[in-house]
Amino acid sequence: MSSQDRKPSSDCPVEDLEVLKKSPPSSAGGPAAVFSSMEHIHESVGLIKGTRLLMDLNQKKGFDCPGCAWPDPDEKRSQFEFCENGVKAVAEEATEKRIGADFFKKHSVQELSLKSDLWLGKQGRLTQPMILREGSHHYEAISYEQAYKEIAQALKDSRGPDHCVFYTSGRTSNEAAFLYQLMIRSFGTNNLPDCSNLCHESSGVALKESIGVGKGTVRLQDFPLADTILVVGQNPGTNHPRMLSTLQEAVRQGSKIITINPLDEAGLKAFRHPQEVQGWIGPATRLTHLHLPVKINGDIALFHGFAKHYLEHAKKEKDFLDHEFIKNQCEGFEEYQNFVDQLSWDEIIESSGLTRDQVWEASKILLDSKEVIACWAMGLTQHENAVGNIQSLVNLLLMRGQIGRPGSGVCPVRGHSNVQGDRTMGIWERPSESFLQSMDQEFSMSFPRKPGYCVVEAIDAMLESKVDVLICLGGNLLSASPDTDQTAVALRKVPFSVQISTKLNRSHLITGKTAIILPCLVRSERDIQEGGEQFITVENSMGIVHSSNGKLNPAHPDLASEVKIIASIAHELLGEKPVNFPELAKDYSRIRNHISRTIPGFENFNKRLQKENNFYLPNPVRDKRQFHCKNSKAQFHTHEIPENKLQEGEFLMMTIRTHDQYNTTIYGLKDRYRGFSGDRRIVLLNENEMRKLNLSEGDLVTLQSRFAERVRTARSFRAYSYKIPPRCCATYFPEANVLVPLEQRAKKSHTPASKSVVITIEKSS
Repeated sequence: MSSQDRKPSSDCPVEDLEVLKKSPPSSAGGPAAVFSSMEHIHESVGLIKGTRLLMDLNQKKGFDCPGCAWPDPDEKRSQFEFCENGVKAVAEEATEKRIGADFFKKHSVQELSLKSDLWLGKQGRLTQPMILREGSHHYEAISYEQAYKEIAQALKDSRGPDHCVFYTSGRTSNEAAFLYQLMIRSFGTNNLPDCSNLCHESSGVALKESIGVGKGTVRLQDFPLADTILVVGQNPGTNHPRMLSTLQEAVRQGSKIITINPLDEAGLKAFRHPQEVQGWIGPATRLTHLHLPVKINGDIALFHGFAKHYLEHAKKEKDFLDHEFIKNQCEGFEEYQNFVDQLSWDEIIESSGLTRDQVWEASKILLDSKEVIACWAMGLTQHENAVGNIQSLVNLLLMRGQIGRPGSGVCPVRGHSNVQGDRTMGIWERPSESFLQSMDQEFSMSFPRKPGYCVVEAIDAMLESKVDVLICLGGNLLSASPDTDQTAVALRKVPFSVQISTKLNRSHLITGKTAIILPCLVRSERDIQEGGEQFITVENSMGIVHSSNGKLNPAHPDLASEVKIIASIAHELLGEKPVNFPELAKDYSRIRNHISRTIPGFENFNKRLQKENNFYLPNPVRDKRQFHCKNSKAQFHTHEIPENKLQEGEFLMMTIRTHDQYNTTIYGLKDRYRGFSGDRRIVLLNENEMRKLNLSEGDLVTLQSRFAERVRTARSFRAYSYKIPPRCCATYFPEANVLVPLEQRAKKSHTPASKSVVITIEKSS
């Protein structure tokens, strides 16, 4: 069989690369971050053009960073309001390299599938719509207009709207997201899975039940007011580097930081601010006051341990609990108190992997703190008991009334820069009745009420051949999803798939039987429509909505915006019902007018942007200390400690990012803050476990997970010793996603349990 006849490979290719291991640095930021940033800018766009571009990044009249969702300062804003990873994201967008029809004529899909994710991303910006016809091995050019017609016809020819799935990435603007969900619901379905399903869905579910709002309750200015900041299951140095300057300011104002993480990440040990002289030649600012190296998924036990210490302290010494707040504004405390009282310290210590002294030391810091902020990321959200993790953490704040007041509250740190905004705009498979009623009234029609598919449910449906059309607005669904081989099988069963994208990724190679790529503008590019030059809006992690104005000329003069693409497909599919979509695409302020009349908090949307440039969305917990949940009271929730029992030879694996990546986008082969470079197929193990397995540094191993009667295998990983709790290990995604079972999901949120995968490790012969 020729290479052309083989199926494209869904797995990240195995390359014979040399790994270099160094001692991890003791701090983040500083000159190394600056030099790395300039290296990426120089390579992609050149220093002169790149520097001019960076001067507009995250500025009030500039464009929003396409990386993480950490907010910009409300008032005082540096001219260099960006971080190393933001620079890498902008450099990827602004690259001078281009991909057109000639590229796809030269490279078959099978050939491209054997290239690494890094290689694929470095080929440049997509500039022409392309189609992969059923049975063909090469993409070929197609016009935008013809692509819109074929997509609309595929939707019309489907077995019905509920047999079509519409995925969304968190980089999509508010305007595009609102128009997208309007088109999809007008078509007749709520099949709107998005990247939130894969990361912070657990946060939204947990918080909605506990405090009545699925978002964070703090502002940037709360951090210096906090006595203690908990950073749980999060690595800001790599994933949200601008958060480090916020933490640095808080520490300088007297805050103490407790980090709870299996890995002692360099980015939380200390920070050198690249914009300060001290960041170059002076000592780094120590960030973490106390690091608790909890076992993977030992967080619930630890949080219960804190609560138990609170209660014991209240009985023996001084009662720090806020009984008035608990009595008047909470429910479920007595049940939770009785549950915690009955827990044994032995169970807490065994499950958390910590000593009683460590738990008590942290508890005493918390008890001495009047104001506490709790931050977390996917280290809490990607477990079967993820909702329980977060609600157990919220319980601690509720016990002392540390929510809804300055310097205290919850701060789930989102990933993509508008993932929270997309959800606000209605990108959700289970929309609220109040949202649908507003939509009904605004557009004079009845929108569907039946819940749609989340990501894992959509993959299930594809596997059962229930999906006729898949449209992805951004993202890299294959690489972002669990169980890579099964997801690939699912995607190949779809008759027709569409990717609205900026750069080549693995989801363009594992497709439906017929596949279309529609290239689009990026956030840093000027967006000129018939109504003139347009801007878009986004919402960050703290509920601030602000505008984003592109500055670069488009990578190709014919590139369409996301809004234009959505409106054109909608027009072919729906005509002028419920609105004239092309008219909305001519002037995005018309979309914002619909948003202002549909979504609470966006009243007078356009006028407010002209006057204020940005504004906070209302948050009843933060603004009024109101809890819009059961009986209008915050809810204590009781969750059992997960067993996490491992058999002989088994390990609990979590997937993590390297410093040279953002989600599924790979910028390079360096994980500078952990001391590795050269390759990504690496597993980090406790030094004693390495000895037990008779492994030397860099030995090749095979990893396997067993779940739901299937064995999943990842070959050619290299084992390295690292400071990590016994029986725990860490691997990079997406390379290790092949091991994450599709069926293993968080209760209620259905988020893949990518941080709790039981595996075995065998030395390769």
